[in-house]
Amino acid sequence: MAINNVNVKANQLKGDMEYKGQKLLTYTINYPQFSSERFRNFANKLSAYYKAEAVLYKKYHVAKLFQMSIDDYEYAISNNFPVRPYEVLTVYTITHNNNCVLSLYFDRYEYTGGAHGMTTRSADTWNLKSGRRMDLSEFFPGKKDYTSYIIAEINKQTAKDIADNNNIYFEDVNDLVKENFNEKNFYVVPEGVVIFFQHYEIAPYSSGIRTFLIPFQEGGAVPVGC
Repeated sequence: MAINNVNVKANQLKGDMEYKGQKLLTYTINYPQFSSERFRNFANKLSAYYKAEAVLYKKYHVAKLFQMSIDDYEYAISNNFPVRPYEVLTVYTITHNNNCVLSLYFDRYEYTGGAHGMTTRSADTWNLKSGRRMDLSEFFPGKKDYTSYIIAEINKQTAKDIADNNNIYFEDVNDLVKENFNEKNFYVVPEGVVIFFQHYEIAPYSSGIRTFLIPFQEGGAVPVGC
């Protein structure tokens, strides 16, 4: 029997960055490493890709944040303000790893002072058999205007939330859903396709990153596999 998934091992870059004896930034960058007998070459390529992403993020973006933290430190010291260390945390979640489809998302949290930090989500879905990134359209075959279908389904879910007195959205949520819908912002779960919106795109920060399941069903999303 063919094994149509990959094995996952957790890797991490972690450290503290200091200036004048003061710890100004802590970073933890988690990233996956994959292995597979059937998909060995592609698993190795994916592992190298995500390792490079983590290393480059640390080398360039974290280094930039560290310089910002130094500037904030000097300003705080000169004005007798408290020093607020920065924090960077990247975590990933595997949402689907079966039937030749691997899907995962990354949450990158950055705290640079102020009331709260900010998390940005990104996601990838891969066809292990063909060795390529999958597009959202592949889960809606035969639907030329699949984006309108998805947006309509999301609007139904937000309307239900509001009807249930769970109004966690901005007033013009329907317009914002259409304006901020991004075909790259999706991942796959066993039940269907999940569309997500970043902080502040359709709701206040307190509402979090909003997610909407578009289920696998007749006339809707269609599962893809080997």
